[in-house]
Amino acid sequence: MGLIDRAAKTASRARYAAGQGLRTAWYAAQMQAARSQSGGFDRPGEPEFRPTRGRPDLSELRKAYLRLFVQDRANVEAGLYPPPQDLRAADLPKALKSAQAFLQDASEVNRRRLARDGTEIRAHVPEGTNRYPAYYLQNFHYQSGGWFTEESAELYDTQVEALFSGTADAMRRAALAEISRELKGRDQRTQRLLDVACGNGRFLEKVLDVYPKLRAAGLDLSPSYTDAARARLAPWRQVDVIQDAAEAMPLEPASQDIAVSIFLFHEIPPRIRPKILAEIFRILKPGGLFVLADSVQFGDYPAMDGLLEYFPHGFHEPYYKGYLGWNLGEALESQGFVKERQTLAFLTKVTTWRRLPHGNPRAG
Repeated sequence: MGLIDRAAKTASRARYAAGQGLRTAWYAAQMQAARSQSGGFDRPGEPEFRPTRGRPDLSELRKAYLRLFVQDRANVEAGLYPPPQDLRAADLPKALKSAQAFLQDASEVNRRRLARDGTEIRAHVPEGTNRYPAYYLQNFHYQSGGWFTEESAELYDTQVEALFSGTADAMRRAALAEISRELKGRDQRTQRLLDVACGNGRFLEKVLDVYPKLRAAGLDLSPSYTDAARARLAPWRQVDVIQDAAEAMPLEPASQDIAVSIFLFHEIPPRIRPKILAEIFRILKPGGLFVLADSVQFGDYPAMDGLLEYFPHGFHEPYYKGYLGWNLGEALESQGFVKERQTLAFLTKVTTWRRLPHGNPRAG
């Protein structure tokens, strides 16, 4: 590598570090402001939460945080996706508006958290309630509107980034890296990708920024989030957004080359998870790839198990505690998937699974 190339790489790394540093500081400040008005995370009158798995080692948390960005930058330099463009002046007014809305809503979230009220959305669900399973009619994370309002769909990105101090997109990019590895050498115009539980379309937008000719689709049960996803993904005319349940997808068998799921399974009851996995297996082509990105689990970072144990206590995550001990490998292998790769991206675990060509070994 010549002197000019080395200088260019050094400058590129410096821009990346500056950009991600400012971004994480921005969201961390929002979370700190929200915490300052919450009065702590234990409900008045209740004893302080004490993890049974030991106090988390925050030095390990910081190391995992730094490794995320080292890995993210390495993926950029490997050509798996372009550098993130997070510091555009044109986006500043929207960012300020989102931050203001997040902080205004934080008091309502805090009120709901202190009251342990995670199901008030059931009184405000739009017509067609019978199409939504009972487990879905909840204010996950105590969020206002659950999954059923335009305001929730607009706030979600900021809420998640603030919660994870600006690392959410970087964690999601670890899943994008796996998609890029799979598509290497292939004509993207011939490949079909399904984003299962696509939400407001944020991840799928990042995929399409890299692969604009990909024949992609997003599926989500929320009417408000699918409306937001359609608006966000409108520039890509070949993309479909489907409002339906992941456990009963209206898609043809063996119709997709890649399926991806981001932060879905920790919000699903144990009895529903196998149904969704079976559906993903069904709609994938033989030899197709499933990319699963979700929370790390007990044992992934033993020194941080206490932190994971706290999360369902501080937030409304009714199925998260069970997810932490869920045998993910056994569940996917029982459907006929074979594990290929695993990456820890800070508080997200990304695993890739190949659909065996001969079908589910336990079927029939």
